[in-house]
Amino acid sequence: MRYAERDGVKLYFDDTGEGPPIIFLHEYGGDHRSWEPQVRYFSRWHRCIVTAARGYPPSDVPDDAALYGQGHAINDAVAVLDHLGLDKVIVIGLSMGGYTALRLALQMPKRITAIVAASAGSGSYPAHREAFQREAEKLAAEILRQGRMLADDFAMGPTRTQLKRKDPRGWVEFRDHLAEHPAVGAAHTLSNVQAKRPSLYDFEDQLSACRVPTLLMVGDEDEACLDANVWLKRTMPIAGLDIAPKSGHLLNLEDPARFNGTILSFLHTVRADAWDVRATPSGSFGGVGPASDV
Repeated sequence: MRYAERDGVKLYFDDTGEGPPIIFLHEYGGDHRSWEPQVRYFSRWHRCIVTAARGYPPSDVPDDAALYGQGHAINDAVAVLDHLGLDKVIVIGLSMGGYTALRLALQMPKRITAIVAASAGSGSYPAHREAFQREAEKLAAEILRQGRMLADDFAMGPTRTQLKRKDPRGWVEFRDHLAEHPAVGAAHTLSNVQAKRPSLYDFEDQLSACRVPTLLMVGDEDEACLDANVWLKRTMPIAGLDIAPKSGHLLNLEDPARFNGTILSFLHTVRADAWDVRATPSGSFGGVGPASDV
């Protein structure tokens, strides 16, 4: 197995293919294995690096809750890139990984060719934020109390049953992988990364100034993320927004062909230097002019 290391924590990664590098950052309920449909596809043209976040084996699972947090998530991704000697990469992230992808684009734009932030934004929308944080802390405490990841309950969540409907065997595999997550890592990630990370709305000025080509992807049944992604599209002139119909949170697993094809088209456009910054409308009526002129 291959590892990078930061602050004494070993960080697992796998490395497949050749070409412009892509690093894949997984969601809270997934791990490095969640990206298999993407690695098998994109490794035809790209060097594909998948990682397991701290708290997710084969990476180390620290017992100390202070060794978890959004800052660690960002810096761990950078540590893997530095370990591999990669100066510039494409970042593709889902949910927790999508949030980190956006933060990387703000923190180190010269090292990022493009980002895909799929199903990002849980807990960011102001109307949902306090409830999200309370629920995350409550679930983290219950995971520690029971000493196991609550895989069945989590996999049957309202934004994950779409996978069960579209790919029953894939959903079983997702649930079984989820059940393998150690309780300590799952709980500390939930309470210190998910619940305590800043809202994306806190970065409005930086996001509006970002010029890293960005593809936002969200399912139209992913209620926790839908409003935040529409806000991100409006805030980031460089961003495009893809809304997948009848889709939940696990976009890369629900319909890998659609997910992969949409990203491939995006990367072709970026490579052609044709992913343009959106012009700001000059008026309030579709950019035609002031509403009073109509």
